[in-house]
Amino acid sequence: MEVRSEGGGGCVQVKCDNKVSPAQVIPRTRLQVWFIRVCSSILIWTCLVQLMAVGELWEQPRRVSNLTNVLIREPAPRLVVARNYISNGFLKVSCNGGLNQMRAAICDMVAVARLLNLTLVVPELDKTSFWADPSNFDDIFDVKHFIDSLRDEVRIVRRLPKRFNRKYGYQPLQMPPVSWSNEEYYLQKVLPLFSKYKVMHFNRTDTRLANNGISLNLQKLRCRVNFQALKFTPEIEALGYKLVQILQSKGPFVALHLRYEMDMLAFSGCTHGCTQEEAEELKRLRYAFPWWREKEIVSEEKRLQGLCPLTPEEATLVLQALGFDRDMQIYIASGEIYGSQRRLAALRTAFPRFVKKEMLLEPEELQQFQNHSSQMAALDFMVSVASNVFIPTYDGNMARLVEGHRRYLGFKKTIKLDRRKLIELVDLHNNGTLDWDEFSFSVRVAHGKRMGQPTHRLVMVDKPKEEDYFYSNPQECLCGGTSCDDLLVSGNISTIQ
Repeated sequence: MEVRSEGGGGCVQVKCDNKVSPAQVIPRTRLQVWFIRVCSSILIWTCLVQLMAVGELWEQPRRVSNLTNVLIREPAPRLVVARNYISNGFLKVSCNGGLNQMRAAICDMVAVARLLNLTLVVPELDKTSFWADPSNFDDIFDVKHFIDSLRDEVRIVRRLPKRFNRKYGYQPLQMPPVSWSNEEYYLQKVLPLFSKYKVMHFNRTDTRLANNGISLNLQKLRCRVNFQALKFTPEIEALGYKLVQILQSKGPFVALHLRYEMDMLAFSGCTHGCTQEEAEELKRLRYAFPWWREKEIVSEEKRLQGLCPLTPEEATLVLQALGFDRDMQIYIASGEIYGSQRRLAALRTAFPRFVKKEMLLEPEELQQFQNHSSQMAALDFMVSVASNVFIPTYDGNMARLVEGHRRYLGFKKTIKLDRRKLIELVDLHNNGTLDWDEFSFSVRVAHGKRMGQPTHRLVMVDKPKEEDYFYSNPQECLCGGTSCDDLLVSGNISTIQ
């Protein structure tokens, strides 16, 4: 190798025996620099992306919360031990009616399946009623919880085994059980049918189990299904709890189940306060639905008998007479009020803090529940159960099931209105016969023992439609033994034999 200097520039020329020139050394150095720059750029961009993600999470804490919920899950509750029994067949049921009628029917059908040692198929919900709600069971209730929480009582499956499907030529026996039936009916009349038909389909399930005369273990099972197994979906529960929290943050509130909706008025024929055009519209609707059997109805006669829901104007007078002042929050638990803003004017004037779910939530929060009346009713159900006072203006299924739920939670105040007495008092006040003080005093006296206190269920032998509904007062599940004698207020007992 030869090394020499050229001139005074300090440049050194290297000459190697293997002919390596300076031009061959320089490209390697540039390649290294280029590689470092590329790596640095990638590292910087990665850091920027991470910082942007952290910034977005910082601005939206809800996402962090959701991420935490995903990463840190509560341990799943331990499954109860499954009951081991030989199933006598499969029971398929199609519930009919609104949310709360179907809810009670589901509880009854679980009890029937337990009694007959059957396998229950997850119930089908009504999609053909006036409300035309397309919701399935798992759109409203937590189906996994329903199945798992009852494993020690009855086997529940999501669907029939394929061999029993109609497309394979199998035809199950379809029938509606006899209404208000006791255990003897199911054991002697229904159970033998399973020896021939391995699958039975009850195509109507409303009030198919008696209120009274049922063994204690089945009565308690009905309660267990109602109060524990039938949980709403997480989406419904989250929004329902939000509604409750909004209301509670502003003080105590009354849940007024104002059953003044089109279907109720059409079905009952109650048109007091409606215009002539509205009365005709309701009559046409009643004739359009064949299962509403009573067609020609005299509205005023039914009203005087206490068989109509209170109008919004009548409900306003009653709330004032009961002592609620204008600052009380009044939550309207109902669908669309017939007559809309015109019929709510008196209530809004008397109680400016009256609200509905549509007024408390953003439209996008309710969007997923729109056109699903049972899911909307589930939200009202949750708020009504949680309210400081619950007042239904008609004793329909929701009123009765909420009343029973509130009894189960410690006899929370539920004012069960005596509509027949109230209509008499309201008319006397409106025509000037009773002044305000007399009217208010009379209303309070009439409801002194109708506040949800412990009481025996009203029993009417051979008149099950007229006796107290099991789910409004499931006394077997509320007190020790089979009675509430230790909790009863003196004189607050109502039984008719």
